Amino acid sequence: MSGFIGDWQALILLVIVGFLPNEVWRMVGLWFGGGVDESSEVLVWVRAVATAILAGVIAQILVRPPGALASVPDALRYGAVVAGFAVFLLARRSIFAGVACGEIVLLAGKWWLG
Repeated sequence: MSGFIGDWQALILLVIVGFLPNEVWRMVGLWFGGGVDESSEVLVWVRAVATAILAGVIAQILVRPPGALASVPDALRYGAVVAGFAVFLLARRSIFAGVACGEIVLLAGKWWLG
């Protein structure tokens, strides 16, 4: 089993220290948020903040791409954002669809360019 992805002790430690504490808070959030109206001002605000954070991350990746993304041509990065935004609008403002499309365009373009 040590040939898998590393030592099994490290995987167990990752689950205990990284996964389980996070899941506790997610379950508490589900429990508390179960009765909240989806159109309430609090959830509208949370959705707006999440969208703003996503936009900030995308802008930072475009302007100063980290790591291997720096080897992707600027035109491909910007084209992926444009395609993702178009799908976002066409899919009735679905953030998931827009992000997924942008990633697919970016990966396919990088694969095609070599």
